[in-house]
Amino acid sequence: MNEVRSLWWACRVPGLKEPFDTAHLRVFYPARATGSDAERLTGVVAADAGSGPFPVVVLLPGINVPADSYRWLAVLLAGRGFVVVTPELVGELFGGSHGVTPGIDLEACGPGAYGSRATTPLIGAVLAALAERAPASPLAGLLDAERVVVGGHSAGGTVALQSAAHVPGLRGVFTYGAHTLVAAALGHPPGTVLPVGADVPVLLMSGEHDGVVAASTDRYGAAPAAIADPVARTFHDALTDAGGAHAWVKIAGAGHFTICDPVDATSARSFLEAPQAGGDQARALLGRLAAAFCAASLPERPSPADTRAYGALLAPPHPGLVSVLRR
Repeated sequence: MNEVRSLWWACRVPGLKEPFDTAHLRVFYPARATGSDAERLTGVVAADAGSGPFPVVVLLPGINVPADSYRWLAVLLAGRGFVVVTPELVGELFGGSHGVTPGIDLEACGPGAYGSRATTPLIGAVLAALAERAPASPLAGLLDAERVVVGGHSAGGTVALQSAAHVPGLRGVFTYGAHTLVAAALGHPPGTVLPVGADVPVLLMSGEHDGVVAASTDRYGAAPAAIADPVARTFHDALTDAGGAHAWVKIAGAGHFTICDPVDATSARSFLEAPQAGGDQARALLGRLAAAFCAASLPERPSPADTRAYGALLAPPHPGLVSVLRR
């Protein structure tokens, strides 16, 4: 595993209004210290040039979840050879309130508009910022913009799935606690599942005890019995068959915020579920799944061992997984 360092950047997000149009970016990268005076004086450590160019992973947050909650996962992925960006954008939420958001474009989610553009401008803004800023950073010449994976938690995972067809260089999408059932208030028929249009592998991960998804079903305009598990509906109804490239795993003992470390109890909706026993073990398995998926989604890069590692994690009965489905 590589040494990991990070940079702090910022970017404007097109289409948003000041002052809520600036995303702050944490960019994690594989590093190799040279011991130079510049490193000693600035704290900026050289990238591991011998391991580049690096594929890019963009991690999108849930509503009102600070980016630092995903730092553990960003460090894990960067240590395995990826440049990982965790953007933090404070913007408009529902009803005129403001908070941390993956930049949801509600109009793009509506009938007649869905599929015509990404449902968040944040992904494009982040990738553009990487291309613009990298040449003057330790990552100069070391980014591979043709190999991109987008991951997301909760609402961040939802817009990752919805926007996948509009991300240049996309090779895969992974999510935790996310689905594409759409709020009936946006004009769709009750219980509508929006399709994932991109032809890339998708890994859906969910927790056995997700209290937030369970507490949100009234948004979708249909009786809870008709909705069932929104992640299950997404797997079965939003994805087309891909010869086993898509997977849905349910992690034993995990809740909606298992992906977060730490969990910020002053924000978001963690109060909707009790702390889950064994959360550290569930989180570690989640990280292994995400890392193996990212590697297996890049056939030019990994060794056959990377693909075998992902397959082994999905081979039931794997300890720590309640269920595994592939299509």
